[in-house]
Amino acid sequence: MAQVWLVTGSSRGLGRAIVEAGLAAGNKILATARDVESLRDLAQRYGEQMKLFALDVTDEAAAAGALKAAIDTFGSLDVVINNAGYGNLSSVEDTPLADFRAQIETNLFGTIIVTKAALPYFREKKAGHFLQFSSMGGRIGPPGRGPYSAAKWGVEGFSEVLSREVAPLGIKVTIVEPGGFRTDFAGSSTKLSEGRPEYDSTVGKTARFQRDYNGKQPGDPRKAAQAILQLTREPNPPLRLLLGSDAYNGAEKNDLARLEEAKRWKELSMSTDFET
Repeated sequence: MAQVWLVTGSSRGLGRAIVEAGLAAGNKILATARDVESLRDLAQRYGEQMKLFALDVTDEAAAAGALKAAIDTFGSLDVVINNAGYGNLSSVEDTPLADFRAQIETNLFGTIIVTKAALPYFREKKAGHFLQFSSMGGRIGPPGRGPYSAAKWGVEGFSEVLSREVAPLGIKVTIVEPGGFRTDFAGSSTKLSEGRPEYDSTVGKTARFQRDYNGKQPGDPRKAAQAILQLTREPNPPLRLLLGSDAYNGAEKNDLARLEEAKRWKELSMSTDFET
């Protein structure tokens, strides 16, 4: 059955691939981005099946306007895909607080703002599905990604809380955690800084790897889009879905190591309870 989607960050990368897959499957989509010009070709091709909406996800009034535009244009809304985001690479010490705030504002507060705009409609409808884009960086803290990971870990916590609050209302939440995909996320969308020499073995190494890795990532954006399409059709979707072999393997290794560390320190952890 065809659905109505609202997608943020639609202008390029995974966002555009998701919009294309959704349209090809017959869905109606409000495609949003700060600059929608790169989506004009899709709008011409799909006509009334698609509407463009210029949206800065950090603008509450604009987010409310996007929700209204989707419902006014298509008569309903079924899926909100919070994909907008970006991440620069630099050490925590060398990243100005303004950059921390900017990345957290877009990646975390943008997701919160758009989610809150849609929640009353989904609550009244007793249905709806939020797909919240996190990242491997929302489960693993890689060197050089302090602001980005802080934001994405926030997306994870916010969305897990949300899922428990809204599940009895018939609303679904899925946190999507992509690994490396061949988009411009690691290219023109990212500023890479190796920083001062003291961080060469950590942040510098990560920056050099990122430059060499760009264009060689294992992830195919078109296949990711098909996975998202499948998620929107699932009656019981997962709370979390890793996308890509690197994401799955990295998360598995990290989660096992975290559990082993917890077990090693279990005695100290348990020692803080009152005596019974």
